[in-house]
Amino acid sequence: MKCPFCGANDTSVMDSRVGEEGNSIRRRRRCQVCQKRFTTYETADLMMPQVVKQNGNRAEFDRERLRTGFARALHKRPVPTPLVDEAIDRIVQKVLSLGEREISSRQIGEMVMAELYKLDKVAYIRFASVYRSFEDVEDFREAIREVEKPKTLRKDG
Repeated sequence: MKCPFCGANDTSVMDSRVGEEGNSIRRRRRCQVCQKRFTTYETADLMMPQVVKQNGNRAEFDRERLRTGFARALHKRPVPTPLVDEAIDRIVQKVLSLGEREISSRQIGEMVMAELYKLDKVAYIRFASVYRSFEDVEDFREAIREVEKPKTLRKDG
């Protein structure tokens, strides 16, 4: 590690501790040249896959876009923010666990729908109406029938 004060490459670790949240390591270091002390933090650098949109364009995976999608679907619905955060975390973990360099926006949309189905049926239908491009009332009826089915009959439940 390069000293931020004198630029020397000769530094030593005096102390290491796990960060408060458990996802980083804090290291106290001392420069062997100028003897000044400084702190560094080591964290995992997780590479999220590129999102391939339906038109073929690629974009960076954006957690905030997920949050916006959830917020629109859940507008004025009684779902606590911590539950939404947990749902977003589950989606991010699923995306990471795929280990792919790219993921289709369709796959992400399906993950969002699965989480919304668990959180709030009205929000699920709202999201589905946009995501699946409902064109008439029958599309809404079909979505409502889907959420009214007993859980044992649903293929993804």
